[in-house]
Formats: sequence, structure tokens, C-alpha cells
Amino acid sequence: MRIFNAAVLMTAISVSTLSAFAEKSIQRSELPPAVEKSLQQHLAGATIKGFSTDKENGKVVYEAELIVNGHTKDIQFDSNGNLQEIEEQVVLDTLSPQVKAALLAKAKGGTITKVEALRKQDKLVAYEAQIDKSGRHSEVQVGPEGQTLHHEE
Repeated sequence: MRIFNAAVLMTAISVSTLSAFAEKSIQRSELPPAVEKSLQQHLAGATIKGFSTDKENGKVVYEAELIVNGHTKDIQFDSNGNLQEIEEQVVLDTLSPQVKAALLAKAKGGTITKVEALRKQDKLVAYEAQIDKSGRHSEVQVGPEGQTLHHEE
């Protein structure tokens, strides 16, 4: 019985730990000053959808969700205002034939509903596609040339 109770307790702790670090919507006024300052450089022509905070690799990050020229653009900063990542919506048909073919192959008959270019340190590291297959949603990624990634970006 003690083993069972310990397992239940560990599961409860794990679940509460995970939920404690889940992405959380915040107000702009809750952004650290350094993040607000860096954000200003990316707002030209953008409409702000919202802000959130999360924990990635043990560090707090802040994300601004924007609409720019009719497409989504999510910008992530660390708590010091350093740009970490940009996810920007792109049109599938504008991608190279290799990238488009790789995303369609990974979709395995599902419908690609959105594609984003992922940039880290101002370098394109992946393309990510959101897939709808019979009402089930998932995401797939390929490298900048359509190659299989060894790990998710």
C-alpha cells in the first residue's frame, strides 16, 4: 500500500509541477522592462494579440503574439530582453519544393492548416506545420532545406 501511495504522491507532484510551469497569459504591464524595451523594436506595423510567459529549459521566457501584414508572428524573449525565437507564418506554396514535399509527406494525408518559419539567433532553423487529420491536430517540423531534424526546434 505504501508503494501505491508513494506512486500517487509522485504523480501528483509531477502534474502540479508541470502545471505550475505551463504557458500563462499575462498583461503587457507584467513584462519586465528589458522585455518591453526589446519588444518596441518589433512592433512597427504590428497588431498585438497578446502576451504570455512560460518556462523553457528551466528559464522564464516571454512571448508576444502579433499580427503583421495579415499573418501571425510570435516573438519570444528571455527575462533580460534578449530575442530567443521568432515564429512567423509563411505560405506553403512559397516554400522550396523540397520543404513543401517534406511537410506534405510528414502530414501523412492530413491537411496543413498553417506553416511557420522558426528563427533562432536570427537564423532559420526549421519550418513547422500544423496538421488537421480527421479533427485531430498535431505539428510536424522539417529543417530549412526540408531535411529531417534530429530534435524538435
